[in-house]
Amino acid sequence: MRPLAVAGNVNVDLIMGPVAPWPQPGTEVLVAHDDLRVGGAAGNTALAWQANGVAFQCAANIGTDMFGDWLAAAFPGHANRWPVSPRRTTLSVGLTHPDGERTFFTTDGHLRDMTAPDVLGALDGPGLRGGVLLLCGSFVTDALAAGYGEILDWAESFGIAVALDTGWPPQGWTDMTRTRTSAWLARSQIALLNEVEATGLTATDDVKAAAAALRLMMPQGSRVIIKRGAEGALALDASGQFHHVAALPVKVIDTIGAGDIFNAGFLAADALGLSLPDCLRQGVATAARAISTNPRQYAPAEQDLTV
Repeated sequence: MRPLAVAGNVNVDLIMGPVAPWPQPGTEVLVAHDDLRVGGAAGNTALAWQANGVAFQCAANIGTDMFGDWLAAAFPGHANRWPVSPRRTTLSVGLTHPDGERTFFTTDGHLRDMTAPDVLGALDGPGLRGGVLLLCGSFVTDALAAGYGEILDWAESFGIAVALDTGWPPQGWTDMTRTRTSAWLARSQIALLNEVEATGLTATDDVKAAAAALRLMMPQGSRVIIKRGAEGALALDASGQFHHVAALPVKVIDTIGAGDIFNAGFLAADALGLSLPDCLRQGVATAARAISTNPRQYAPAEQDLTV
């Protein structure tokens, strides 16, 4: 199995809902579901790998408060290499809605202090040689993203492939965010974006056209994966062939972090050398299990892997 690593945002998520319509100011609303859990794109991916017994490295940072201690306790064997920010831990409150949409309120906390040297200090380059490093949460870790060039140089020196999942830029796909992301993709071997991100970045309204445009930004032999939620997942391989896997019919509890958990399933299968369609199936099945269980479970049922 190829070694795996993830670097990016690990923070606290408080998920509550469903809420509809949006409440009036000064009122109180009772909700049926709540979950306080480790979150962030890197945190969700690491949780899924950990739950499924996948060996991995994780580079993150934590805040100086009880939540920082709580995050560290969730990742024994990893957090001892994470720097501690003097700020409070970043907290995201996610309100789910009956239509499947969600609204986030995120505090400005420890994530803004995470840097490229922090990541490189937390990862074992020789141990990752020939493996894959997932960079994620790019637009909520500005200081880290500013040092992506240093991380990409480091990865290249150890023969580590880079998988990129930027997330949605809060300011939208401006000329500046497109230019920055294009530069990162030019040195990444796997793109892992959702449909809205992919079409927004490429200024297209067709998912296949977006995949083709993304692959043109990337090195020869790269692969583009587009996560489509209820429509499953689409991949464009190095030869220019499209592959599609349908979503699984599950009762959705909450979809927060589904794309990150897809990434975990997909990359774990890829590390085992499975075919691209089988990697898509593994990603879809892992995400489907997580969004349909409470408390969350990450191991897909065996029958899900054969769909």
